[in-house]
Amino acid sequence: MTTRNQFQNELDVLNEDIIELANATGRALDESIDSLFNQDVELAKHVIENDKKIDRKELEINDKTILLIAKQQPVATDLRRVITALKILTDIERMGDNAKNIANSTIHLGKNSSTIPSDLRQMHQMTKDMLFSATQAFKYEDISVARKLAAMDDEVDKLYKTIVSELLGETATHPDKIQYVMQIAFCARYLERFADHITNIGESILYLVKGENFNLN
Repeated sequence: MTTRNQFQNELDVLNEDIIELANATGRALDESIDSLFNQDVELAKHVIENDKKIDRKELEINDKTILLIAKQQPVATDLRRVITALKILTDIERMGDNAKNIANSTIHLGKNSSTIPSDLRQMHQMTKDMLFSATQAFKYEDISVARKLAAMDDEVDKLYKTIVSELLGETATHPDKIQYVMQIAFCARYLERFADHITNIGESILYLVKGENFNLN
């Protein structure tokens, strides 16, 4: 096998690992939202424990990426691919942290008689759609899909502002619910940040393909 073919094979494996890790954070987000709506503290604890696995996997892939640079000493476009992989890994790890934070809020809330705003479910679905688009854009280096993440993120931001506004209104009429309102506002913020990191991945894909920095946020 030529050096070039070996590098490409290792890069393909790296990309597959990154997509797998991104999907793992998506599952963590699903479980954290389910734990919130179902007041399932045990599931929330599972999400928190599982985040350690995501962190370990991120470190493993990071180490493999550094080793790839050391062994192959890539230049030009090849170096850009490896650098992009490292940037995307950082965003994926932070996405996992935001899923974990929602699980932490679920534990803080415990059994609560208040109804979780349904808009959070919609916000979650929109974020999942973004994640799917981002993984497809990364897999196929599709900049047209990567660019769409900006508009999708704008919709998530709008819904986030709506949720926070409604929560503030509830605080005014039910001051006894301040702890509940704070935790739900935190959850909305964690979802919004999860989506922001997906948008960052879109920027990285554009950098990978075009060799230029873009700001989609």
